[in-house]
Formats: sequence, structure tokens, C-alpha cells
Amino acid sequence: MKSDIIIIGAGPGGYETANYAASRGLSVTIFEMSELGGTCLNRGCIPTKTLCKNAEVLNLLQEATEFGISDVVFSVDFAKMIERKNNVVAQLREGVAMALKHPNITLVQGEAAITSAKSVVCNGESYECDNMIIATGSRPKFLPVEGVDLPCVLTSDEILELDTLPKSLCIIGGGVIGLEFASIFNSLGVEVTVVEFCKEVLPNFDSDVAKRLRQILVKKGVALNVGAGVSSIVANEDGTAIVKYEQKGKSLEVACEKVLMAVGRAPRLPQGLDTAGVEYSPRGILVDENMLTNVSGVYAIGDVNARCMLAHAATFQGKRAVNTILGEKDNIRLDVMPSAVFTTPEASMVGVTDSYCKENGVEVVVKKAFFRANGKAVAMNETDGILKLVVGATDGKILGCHILGVHAADLIHEVAVLMNKDATIDELKDIIHAHPTLGEVVLMAAI
Repeated sequence: MKSDIIIIGAGPGGYETANYAASRGLSVTIFEMSELGGTCLNRGCIPTKTLCKNAEVLNLLQEATEFGISDVVFSVDFAKMIERKNNVVAQLREGVAMALKHPNITLVQGEAAITSAKSVVCNGESYECDNMIIATGSRPKFLPVEGVDLPCVLTSDEILELDTLPKSLCIIGGGVIGLEFASIFNSLGVEVTVVEFCKEVLPNFDSDVAKRLRQILVKKGVALNVGAGVSSIVANEDGTAIVKYEQKGKSLEVACEKVLMAVGRAPRLPQGLDTAGVEYSPRGILVDENMLTNVSGVYAIGDVNARCMLAHAATFQGKRAVNTILGEKDNIRLDVMPSAVFTTPEASMVGVTDSYCKENGVEVVVKKAFFRANGKAVAMNETDGILKLVVGATDGKILGCHILGVHAADLIHEVAVLMNKDATIDELKDIIHAHPTLGEVVLMAAI
């Protein structure tokens, strides 16, 4: 069987790319060795955000008296929460399956191995193509320390399959994955400890946002240890663990029922890259701005190329690859990539930080606004938050935005749109915002 494009992997990058290519008249054969939807749908974005909603409801119930609602009685049924999470995932997975029933798309369930730049083999059958797009995603990383193979040590995959709440949880890693789970399990009443090697949580985020979020989580009861390097994980006789770590020259430890390994993700490389002559490194497959590898006609998108490990990055990288195959130009700005952390409160960012500009000699002006001065935020009792705009000192162009606060993940998109159009701070000042809305925080920062 021959098709215009073979896609290996049916995560967000793979299935969205398949649909886009099919809508442009190209024939597509797409391979998936596990569940449709990839990490994002089955073990990442969607299940965690479902649990985030559970945590949000719990937080509201706990704050009910502040809204004049008293005598609220409730209990946590964690098994029911997991059941709801599974139902959400199953519903969306069915949606992916329906989308792949396009007449130009052939779905093959099984692991595809690359046999050349224009062919793969799967389930004993050979498939050929004119172009190939690798979208095999990523897998959780592990620290190279003693005890990582203990039964009580979980990755972000396994922790989503728990059916009972642990009494205590130690999270190794204070990045996006670690903090989201810290926020969720803290809201569920679990004793949470985070051990982060860097001097601050969320190392790639704005320092003010990261610091404020850490302080808020600590206030909520999360024990957050930064500048701490894990040395080993030791098992107790009852199946629990002790996580040992070094911090400021001291040897410390924390006892816990479960350990979550949240130290990042590594590319899941397909079989046959060497056979096809595709260049790669431990970080992932090497690609150019069009997602083209060193081999003509072979592209790599999403987590497997490690340029940006976000589901929406994979989707738009796939669209860029198809456009390149078609010989068409597009207006996709892969340098304007919004991202978010679904903690309570949320954090989000797009563009550069002011510290990055300082380190690279770029002169900028930083403008700030605070949620406590926003009428909608005060009415919602969600006053913890800050918004920062990074603006070019000479031309006034908006270079970045960093938000901590309620609905930060939604608010960031206004600035992303403006940055895509190279808008200036003066143009933002003249855009009317409805009152009272959280979006006014963006306008407040501008003026």
C-alpha cells in the first residue's frame, strides 16, 4: 500500500496532521501502537485537567463560608473522580477515532518500524509513501538514582491510574508536571512535598510568577524544597518510601506513601531511524524550521523533536510540515508559543522574559498589573495574581507576557494574538475591553 504521507503516531500532532493533510486532498496512512490521542489525551493534558476541575470544586466548597454559604458538608470519593476522568478520556478518544474515519485516511493499529525514508513495516505488512512524518511523542524521564524502580515510585502515567488517595506524596521535580500534581493532590487533602533541583520552581517561567506561585502553594500547605538534589529513594517494610536529598550542604529526607517522578520527558524514538539515516540526539530528532530532518521527505513533529514539548506545538508543527510538502507558505509563528500551568491559581506565558532580555542585551520596559485591583477578580475572591508585559524599549513591540492568576491560561491568548501581529503597547492601549472582566488586567498593565 502506498500513500502520499505516512504518519507514525496518533497523538495530537499525528491525528491533527492527518486530518489537515486529508482535507488538502492528500492520502494518509497513520500508525498508532497504543491508544488514539497519545500522551496528551490519555496520560497528560486531558486527564490532569479533569482532576484539576475536581480540585477546583473542592476549593470552592472549602471557601463556601466566604460567599455566605454555611453548613456545607462533603466527602471525597476519589474512585469516582478517577471514573469521571476515564469517561472524559474515553469520550474524547472516540472523537479522535471518528475524525480519522476520513476517506483519505487509513488507520493502522500497531507499532511501525521505519525500513527506509519512504517505507515502514507494521504487523508484518509493508507500507510505502512519498513523505513521512514522525510523531511518536515522548515518555517520562527517571533520575539516575537508587530506588527509582521501587513499586511506590510512580510516573505521571501511573499516578493517574491510582484508585485510592495516598496519605502522603513526594514529588521529585518542580516543573509544570510536578506542580500541577502538587496542586491537585494538595486540594484533595494529601500531604504533598516537592523536591526541586533548581533554585526556583518552573525554571523556564518568569521569576516573579514562579516565586509568587511557590509562595501561594506553600501557604496552601505544600512543602516546597528548592535547590535540593535527590540522592536516593529507600523502601520501608510497609511499602512506603523515604526520599533522601541534599540541600544547602545538609542531608535531609522525607517519608511518604508514594513518590512521583516528574523530572521531564524524553523523546520516544521509533525503530529504524538509523536505517533511514535520520539524525537524532538524546534530546530528539533534529529538524529545521519546516520540521524537515536531514533526510529529504522525512519530517518529525512534537515531543520527538524536543523543540517544544506541548500538544499545540505538535499540532502546528504538523501543519507546517504538510504545508512544506505542498510547497505552500503559512503565517504560523512557532516563536509565539503560549503555554500554561494548571495549578491553583494558573500560570501562563508567551514570548520572552525580562531576565532573558537582560542576559541578551535587549532593552525592554516591563509593565505590571495586579489581580487585586481588578473588579472581576475581587468579586470572584481570586485576588492572588500578577500580569507582566515585556515591551521593546525603542519600538514598543510586545515581546512577552507572563501571568499568574485565575484563568491565566485563557488570558494569555489575547497577548499571543497581538504578538503574532507584531502589535505595540500603544495599539493595545487603544483596544476597548469589556467591564468588569479579567481581561482588563491586560489593559491595566498596558496603561
